[in-house]
Amino acid sequence: MFGKGVFWLKARCVVVDSSQSPYSRLKPVPIESVKLKDDFWAPRVKTLVKVTLPTQYELLEETGRLDNFRRAAGKVRTDFKGFFFNDSDVYKWVEAASYVLAFNRDSRIEKMVNSVIEEISDAQDDDGYLNTYFVFERKAERWTNLRDMHELYCAGHLIQAAIAHHRATGERMFLDVAVKFARHITGVFGPGKMLGVPGHPEIEMALVELYRVTHLEAFLNLARFFIDNRGCGLVGGSVELIDHRPFRELEEIVGHAVRSIYLNCGAADVYMETGDETLLRALKRLWVNMTRCKMYVTGGLGSRYVGEAFGENYELPNRRAYAETCAAVANVMWNWRMLLATGDAEYADVMELSLYNGALAGIGLDGKSYFYINPLADRGRHRRQRWFECACCPPNIARLIASVPGYFYSTSREGVWVHLYASNDALIELNGRHVRLVQETNYPWSGHVEVTVYPEGLSEFSIFLRIPGWSRDAVVALNGKPVNGKPEPAHYLELRRRWEEGDVISVDMEMGVDVLKSHPHVLENRCRVALKRGPLVYCVEQTDNPGHDVWDLMLSPDSSFKVEYKPDLLGGVVLIHCGGSAADTSVWTGRLYLRVEDCVMNLKPTRFTAIPYYAWANREPGPMTVWIPMLDTGLRNR
Repeated sequence: MFGKGVFWLKARCVVVDSSQSPYSRLKPVPIESVKLKDDFWAPRVKTLVKVTLPTQYELLEETGRLDNFRRAAGKVRTDFKGFFFNDSDVYKWVEAASYVLAFNRDSRIEKMVNSVIEEISDAQDDDGYLNTYFVFERKAERWTNLRDMHELYCAGHLIQAAIAHHRATGERMFLDVAVKFARHITGVFGPGKMLGVPGHPEIEMALVELYRVTHLEAFLNLARFFIDNRGCGLVGGSVELIDHRPFRELEEIVGHAVRSIYLNCGAADVYMETGDETLLRALKRLWVNMTRCKMYVTGGLGSRYVGEAFGENYELPNRRAYAETCAAVANVMWNWRMLLATGDAEYADVMELSLYNGALAGIGLDGKSYFYINPLADRGRHRRQRWFECACCPPNIARLIASVPGYFYSTSREGVWVHLYASNDALIELNGRHVRLVQETNYPWSGHVEVTVYPEGLSEFSIFLRIPGWSRDAVVALNGKPVNGKPEPAHYLELRRRWEEGDVISVDMEMGVDVLKSHPHVLENRCRVALKRGPLVYCVEQTDNPGHDVWDLMLSPDSSFKVEYKPDLLGGVVLIHCGGSAADTSVWTGRLYLRVEDCVMNLKPTRFTAIPYYAWANREPGPMTVWIPMLDTGLRNR
């Protein structure tokens, strides 16, 4: 009935389980239900399993992060190693590895995970508390500095890792550790107990997810308590900590970018369980401000090194962009929750943008080198690192990539929703039956997608196809015949019928080269444009353009573009070959300022090449830029 190669679901490993959430429109499809094929994402997941997770495990050992747990358990006599929040890196690694175990019970990864969980479990106190920094001589300091010391942040990551492991394997040991710790925390904080909020939000979404697993309302109530008390000055009242105004009164997204977006994730989770419209209205205001005034073209967030923070509206420097990898990962996480809550395609658009660009740039093609900061221009000095003293980003991008299969589809009472495109084979539970969808595509290099439908019996339901906001003149056909109605960009196209086995939906989305301008108040981008094709933002890198410094390259309104797929370059990419000019800057030699009449530069016609932004800095060092000077500032997007 389902065609060849069918598989059945054994577990339900999802990142956000809105399946029973009364105020979510969409329900998740488990990670293990979607089998990626060899195209864009499957090789990256394979590299994650073979390279990323093992090398990160070695680094957790090498840097003493695992010894911190052994020390707390009394197994070794040594000093605490690293930052006071180093436990969280271990937990994110376990979460990433657990997602992998949901669809690939790799024995090597499983052995590593089990050994790490044992070390974590052995370090837990009898009262449930677990943080390897606050042991022995520091035990009396527990819960005394919520603003700075990240205890609740680390607890949140522990809880998320334990839930992921339980959902992936069905085992309870680590989940029991998390529940015991969470019970300890609910005994400390809440009405009539200690007033406080985490300096670094994270635990809010973890507590809601634990509520979804255990159905213990105390966890949901505590998540709501932390959100309700934010903005009351309990951790100092600073803008950086988003503690300056109550959450529901926020009009502008501010503060430390990761903290801000993690807080929004928690608020979105609380909304899906409670239906608190004041939270949803605040979240929508913040999303509009972020996407229209404070988000990089790559989906990166956070423009300031000081405080790793959002700047003012339109404050988006390129070379000095902070754009932390963790913030781009958080952007995916928040938009996923907003999509689950509302079913609105605008959130899927931003989720995809950040996933393919701002987040993916954070890991090298080798699977073992990382960016913490993601600038949009560079002179060749910014390179990926093997690890960082503050190593939050490497395991964060690992857990995102491991969970990617879980972002492709959702369900509702009406049918199946298709959010992302890549070749895959998915078996989806819908209203007590199963639907198998087989995607065939070369996305993101091609805008052609075919989805073959294998329903369980002849059942009537809808398939909602996302038409990306970047798409122009999309054409959708069913069994070779165009469907009625014109697909609208940034919307879902609903196809409802009594499906038959082997029905084929085809989607053709034009992938022209889009030339983008930014708001004129983004001062660094005045008279500059960026290139985008499909979901991918492009940049020019020196190694592809040896004849000129790429900072001297220019485009014009009549510039031509030619695309070329290079399977052996950078893991396989589509290049954009651009017709443009190169400026002769010799008049500036030895000078910083010139009178206008003295600074006329000659322009030489040339052709240059752009690559996807996520792929830069994987070869020899050299200048790079996303935003390219445009000779005619009146160019309109085309």
